[in-house]
Amino acid sequence: MLGAPDPELAATMGFSGFGKKARTFDLEAMFEQTRRTAVERSRKVLEAREREKEDQTEKEFRIPCAESSASASSATGAGSTLTEREIVSSESEDSSNEELTGPSMQPQSSTKGPAEDTDDDDDEFIGPPLPPGFKDSDDDNDNDDTEEEDNNPVKKIPDSHEITLQHGTKTVSALGLDPSGARLITGGYDYDVKFWDFAGMDASLQAFRSLQPCECHQIKSLQYSSTGDVILVVSGNSQAKVLDRDGFPVMECIKGDQYIVDMTNTKGHTAMLNSGCWHPKIKEEFLTCSNDGTVRTWDVNNEKKHKSVFKPRSAQGKRVIPTTCTYSRDGKLIAAGCQDGSIQIWDRNMSVHTKFHCRQAHASGTDTSCLTFSYDGTVLASRGGDDTLKIWDIRQFKKPLNSADGLPSFFPMTDCCFSPDDKILVTGTSVKKGGGSGKLFFFYRETFQKLYEIEVTDASVVRCLWHPKLNQIMVGTGNGLAKVYYDPVKSQRGAKLCVVKTKRKERQAETLTQDYIITPHALPMFREPRQRSTRKQLEKDRLDPLKSHKPEPPVAGAGRGGRVGTHGVTLSSYIVKNIALDKTDDSNPREAILRHAKEAEENPYWVAPAYAKTQPKTVFAEVEPEDDETDKPEWKKRKI
Repeated sequence: MLGAPDPELAATMGFSGFGKKARTFDLEAMFEQTRRTAVERSRKVLEAREREKEDQTEKEFRIPCAESSASASSATGAGSTLTEREIVSSESEDSSNEELTGPSMQPQSSTKGPAEDTDDDDDEFIGPPLPPGFKDSDDDNDNDDTEEEDNNPVKKIPDSHEITLQHGTKTVSALGLDPSGARLITGGYDYDVKFWDFAGMDASLQAFRSLQPCECHQIKSLQYSSTGDVILVVSGNSQAKVLDRDGFPVMECIKGDQYIVDMTNTKGHTAMLNSGCWHPKIKEEFLTCSNDGTVRTWDVNNEKKHKSVFKPRSAQGKRVIPTTCTYSRDGKLIAAGCQDGSIQIWDRNMSVHTKFHCRQAHASGTDTSCLTFSYDGTVLASRGGDDTLKIWDIRQFKKPLNSADGLPSFFPMTDCCFSPDDKILVTGTSVKKGGGSGKLFFFYRETFQKLYEIEVTDASVVRCLWHPKLNQIMVGTGNGLAKVYYDPVKSQRGAKLCVVKTKRKERQAETLTQDYIITPHALPMFREPRQRSTRKQLEKDRLDPLKSHKPEPPVAGAGRGGRVGTHGVTLSSYIVKNIALDKTDDSNPREAILRHAKEAEENPYWVAPAYAKTQPKTVFAEVEPEDDETDKPEWKKRKI
């Protein structure tokens, strides 16, 4: 048996009740009590709300009695609170003297949230009630703007502002933007790939990295993966490359054996690549097509061999070259545009026979430069080398839904894209040098009506990209520019981040200084003084009369003060000075030769003295008709 608790021990242990028997709790009774309390509280809340509504109605119809009705409602609320407290206290007394653990009960007045308070405040009107059918003018303006934007898709095009990124001087043939819209990559015919970071750039708009991943091969395509951590680089060689976000190589596809006839048996492509893209769902898989007549899928983790091979065929069963390829939005279909004008679509898991195909999609012998699926996945858009833009329903693939012509395309990578809302289709046009401006055309998807056009620059528009998150349009041109069109209101981040930053102050040109060998543990007598700052050194040199001495100009004339003139006074210097001063005009070579003819005839020196005995009088050959033999000399009449 435990004795009575020792007060000294309790004080030593630091808490009261030491040595008492542990209390037991009946959980079912506690849950039942909590349930009854919640039901009672809900009933009280509903009653209080009904009373408040009645008071509100009376207040609207009896304005002079507003104060008395408000005091009555507050008194009612206080009474309900008191009643609830009494119920809670009585229930707590009946629970066999058990102490309740947890947060304390809240009064009835606190059960109403802030949202309800604001609703009540909004419902209280001062003055007479508003007439029926009245609407706020601000709401009307907002609704009108929204309806106008829906009715006029041109207002959704973000083209009010633009920035220009100088990639180089040659064609920008590839554009890529990561899924978040933070980084842009550009590639061109100058073999360079440049990285642009919108958040890190200032108003000078300079790329933070430039490299040549494929040496001396033109860049055909650049694309970030679905997660944005790696980049697919397709160039003019037969091996695609994968780089990480900072441009360092991750993998390079293997090259196939070009002496094997059946392309299925080779491990990789054997001819120049044309295009490539990432799988929209599987982040490790990508697709390439090549002049060897195959479309191949690859895995980033296996660079030794492709995953699968698709071989497009003509109507006669012969090999045709795919010029562009893409995945559907769900990644289940693979589409390729070929040089015979056909568009062929396979199931990703069945590489033998096509699932859909259209033989006369574009003119035969032209390069279909782009295929892209709409965001809803039901429509396919194709940009042809026959200066057309078409959209197709792949379920009825014999005839296009709509078509637009008169869109010149001189590049094998001129592309097209859908707007983020899937209602507008965008493409660019090509122009010859000095033949006008390259334009960006916007077509309404349903009717293919030309909605809008933007004159980009005095060169061809090759690449275009409309990013769904940023709502900004990126354009690559034929004169080495990458333009970004945006709207400060409709667009997000992207170009808006860098245009607001001021240009960094250019650093003062630093002079070439001597490289110092830093030996911190050497003896003091062998240490070389470290140069702390180039600016301070320049200021010191300015004070030194020898280092800041201005070079003396060259002496004109014969020379003075012990210094020799520019040409000197010797015979050799005079000859050197005048040896190249021949003023004769040899622009007409015939006149230059005949100028000496008379002198050569009167005073022969070179050739004529050699024939002085054998041919004292010079005889020149004359061109005469073959029939006239009488006037010819004897030596010409003789037959050998």
